[in-house]
Amino acid sequence: MDEDTVLPDEVAQLARRVVEANHEAGRTIALAESCTGGLVAAALTEIPGSSAVLDRGYVTYSNEAKMDALGVSSEIIETFGAVSIACVWSMAKGALDRSGADVAVAISGIAGPGGGSELKPVGTVVFARVERDRIGKPNGELRQFDGSSRAEVRRQATICALELLLPDQEEAEAAPGADSSP
Repeated sequence: MDEDTVLPDEVAQLARRVVEANHEAGRTIALAESCTGGLVAAALTEIPGSSAVLDRGYVTYSNEAKMDALGVSSEIIETFGAVSIACVWSMAKGALDRSGADVAVAISGIAGPGGGSELKPVGTVVFARVERDRIGKPNGELRQFDGSSRAEVRRQATICALELLLPDQEEAEAAPGADSSP
């Protein structure tokens, strides 16, 4: 483990890449976290210079918090559940709409050891990324992580969320001052 961080090296190195790449792309970030409980924001804030990139983070663990802080409709939660693409897309959209950020990522899942079902077992985590002024299909995905421990599910979910915060190659090339030569 790096002496300058409380995080595992893998997470710290990825968080550093996220901060540097978004800084270079001129992008700011908002987060809406549920099962990770702020771990993604914590990973980013371990990195010097993260204040230039991280606008804000919401930890919305309860359904009420998702509705109150991010504007997720009760119909989405009642119809699809809190661990659904519809819910995390609404969470990400709510975080983006309530911030000045350029991109928002949302995470919700079942970290365990209880709370799983046959349809959504422990280790089920959903993610969504919404980008300001980007028209197109919402970016959402469902992952099934190793549910052997709560810590492992949360670690894997944090890594996946950080990866979603890396700018696409096209965005990085279009960033002001980016070298687009072959």
